Amino acid sequence: MAAQLTRKEAIELFGSRGSRLEVSTEKIDGVLYRVPNGHIKNLVDLYAENGDNDEIVLMVYKDDRYTMKEVYLKSANLAWRLKTDFDIRKGDRIAIAARNYPEWCFAFMAITSLNCIAVALNAWWSAEELVYGLKDSGSRVLFADAERIDRLGPLIQELDLTVIAIRAEGQDVNTSLHIGPLLEGDRTAAPPVDIDPNDSALLMYTSGSTGKPKGVLSSHRAVLTPLVAWIYPVLGDLFTHLPQAALEPWKAWLFRQTEMIPPLDPTAVPEDPPPQPGMLSTFPLFHVSGLIVQFLNSILSKRKLVFMRKWNPEKALELIERERLTGFDGVPTQSWDLINSADFEKRDTSSLLLLNAGGAKRPVEHAKQIEQKFSATVGSAGYGLTETNGLATSIRGEDYVNRPASVGRPLAPLVEIEIRDFRGTVLPPGREGEICIKSCSLFKGYWNRPEATREVLQDGWFRTGDLGYLDGENFLFITDRAKDIVIRRGENIGCAEVEEVLYEHPAVYEATVFGLPDERLGEILAAAIMVAPGHAITEAELKGYVESRLAKFKVPAVIRFHEIPLPRIASGKIDKVQIKRAAAAWYQQES
Repeated sequence: MAAQLTRKEAIELFGSRGSRLEVSTEKIDGVLYRVPNGHIKNLVDLYAENGDNDEIVLMVYKDDRYTMKEVYLKSANLAWRLKTDFDIRKGDRIAIAARNYPEWCFAFMAITSLNCIAVALNAWWSAEELVYGLKDSGSRVLFADAERIDRLGPLIQELDLTVIAIRAEGQDVNTSLHIGPLLEGDRTAAPPVDIDPNDSALLMYTSGSTGKPKGVLSSHRAVLTPLVAWIYPVLGDLFTHLPQAALEPWKAWLFRQTEMIPPLDPTAVPEDPPPQPGMLSTFPLFHVSGLIVQFLNSILSKRKLVFMRKWNPEKALELIERERLTGFDGVPTQSWDLINSADFEKRDTSSLLLLNAGGAKRPVEHAKQIEQKFSATVGSAGYGLTETNGLATSIRGEDYVNRPASVGRPLAPLVEIEIRDFRGTVLPPGREGEICIKSCSLFKGYWNRPEATREVLQDGWFRTGDLGYLDGENFLFITDRAKDIVIRRGENIGCAEVEEVLYEHPAVYEATVFGLPDERLGEILAAAIMVAPGHAITEAELKGYVESRLAKFKVPAVIRFHEIPLPRIASGKIDKVQIKRAAAAWYQQES
């Protein structure tokens, strides 16, 4: 009987020398990491890989269709215009604040092609939040759609930057520059620039537990690593317990192809070339899931990416049918919306091969019902953060069915995970502690916050602030968040930031903000308020006040008012645990 491969042996074979997935060891800032050793060393290499391919459609938005070559040429022309017209130099920050339009991607490609830092601003932010991000990052140029420009209004005049409008032709926007003409020209490649893999490429803002959002700065290598990191364990799972002979044709195929799409059936004869995959763009491009997992991975895998103006399950089902999309990857509520749509039975979803969930934990019951209704694999779940530039763990197939409460195993060999106690001691399987991650996909640090960086990045390991444990087979289970964060439909909300705004209202004497479980959204934001003596305020008034200062998704959905001081723990701090427990019981009864 032919020798069968273990999971580890299969992973090592695909990461061996000569493979497009070859892995080597490299010292970065004094720390040894395992790194992907392929020919794509920076984002420019990724863009140029298929820059002459005029046959494969890369992006679709309404009636607009762009081939890989068209996307490459438009971004290259924009890069030249930024360099020559605006004197953009290495390391300059250039911001983008817009819906998921193709122009968002053109701008990102142009910015990073110049070895500048793309600042992906949260398009849901309020005007004040957008101004904060622009000032904090020191951005010189802002690409923004008409909605964001209108939201900023006269505040634009206070900013020392150039505004370039996206999809705003014919609209009264406070700028004379539009991106359309800047995308046209006769350039066939971006300006020649020497880019090291460790040069900075991306600045994203994450809602932290201590007030204002923090800028998460990442290198070209960190952004590129997640594009391949997930493939190794998938291949390991597929080829475990198969004889090595079964792997050989796939190994040769993968070493030869540019597409990084693992086979669904490892015993089949590989197609050469394989059919083009397709995916719906469901995550915002200002999230790592939207930018890296969906957009950049589509360039690497020659995948068609279909944009929607905003989430709508009926429109999503229409696009899945029309474009024959093979994959769906969204927050858990979106796949739940699909199967509960009145149009679900009317639409042909047979092209879907994978149905994934990210951004938040999918309820176990949801996974069971989706599996019953969809012919697709209820593909996977995973765990990652902005600081890891995407997934650090993943789980799929039978493992997901058998362990629906797990977020999977580390993406070996490029990601390591340890569970540590408060002293930093590594804990054995089954013991709960802080989840710590080591990978070359980790961010470089928090922008202009060296102390905050030192608190969480130590000797190459990132202290996530999340609590969990690894079981005997290295599957990760998350038990709690040490950070004061609420995740509503995949969007992180820092409780401290909302509390700060509440405290600025004269009628609020005490405030605490927390999350309550919600079947559809995962969590909703709630607040407990002690009204200041001599003041009166309604729930609607207080919600309106928060919405005038913060993005709408940060407005508490539930507010409970108290006439006496909020409960305290022994140290004198507000007892958020007790308040949350009481509010959860009340909310369950009310619902």
